[in-house]
Amino acid sequence: MTDQPDLDPVLDAVGPRLRDLRQRRGATLADLSRSTGISVSTLSRLESGGRRPTLELLLPLARAHQVPLDELVGAPETGDPRVHLSSFERHGVTYVPLTRRPGGLQAYKQVFPAGYHAGPPDPRTHEGYEWIYVLSGRVRLLLGEHDVVLEAGEVAEFDTRVPHWITNAGPGPAEALSLFGPQGERMHVRARPTRRGTPE
Repeated sequence: MTDQPDLDPVLDAVGPRLRDLRQRRGATLADLSRSTGISVSTLSRLESGGRRPTLELLLPLARAHQVPLDELVGAPETGDPRVHLSSFERHGVTYVPLTRRPGGLQAYKQVFPAGYHAGPPDPRTHEGYEWIYVLSGRVRLLLGEHDVVLEAGEVAEFDTRVPHWITNAGPGPAEALSLFGPQGERMHVRARPTRRGTPE
């Protein structure tokens, strides 16, 4: 007798999860069929539970929905909104990923330790657009001809094709939120508060 887990509940949960992902993206079965090469009837049966999911079907669907494969098959049925991603260190700065969607906008928390110094300024350029919000401490940003220190609560937004360099302005540790669009996507404010009764 083996202790293999019963996979039926896991597989049964895939169909509703696929339907939910598609509907949240505002896509039709026909849209998904065009992007994956999977027939509309197969997609419909997958979502309704009439077709068992296979790796050959789930891989293109994961790519189309821009989610990891394990999100299609391993997420709890109730849905866990928390993002469980491992932090990593680069040049002495700790990065905590806050998103897991491949491509598109990426969000990170950056932690600069006290006494951190990145050495002499070495501005770099690359494709993209970045938005940085200082949570605590002070962050120094060299951007083209500008050399500014951002305090907690301050925000900078810039095209990363402009030479830039970011470090801790000290004296203590600093933390910042960073949103990065690799193809130059800018952050969009959907609604702005209005001030009533203010003269034009």
